Amino acid sequence: MKRYRSRLKIILDILEAVGEHGEKISAILTYANLSYDRCMRYLEELAEKGLVEKAEGGYRLTEKGYRFLEGLKRAEKLAEAFGFRL
Repeated sequence: MKRYRSRLKIILDILEAVGEHGEKISAILTYANLSYDRCMRYLEELAEKGLVEKAEGGYRLTEKGYRFLEGLKRAEKLAEAFGFRL
């Protein structure tokens, strides 16, 4: 049975893509493995929440976005330590 990514895992992938792999939309799409429309919906929501902001050629993480990303990474590691996945 194929396991789908949770909403939090998709958000984590997008934030990692923006923070670590550049701000260009094409890099975000590739790293997060999302369609353009779906990715843009997530990016709009993350921008509304103040986690990312539009930059020249794409998006970048805000300070709040960096803190949220680090918190999600810690939560993912904790969950994995107990045999769970985000």
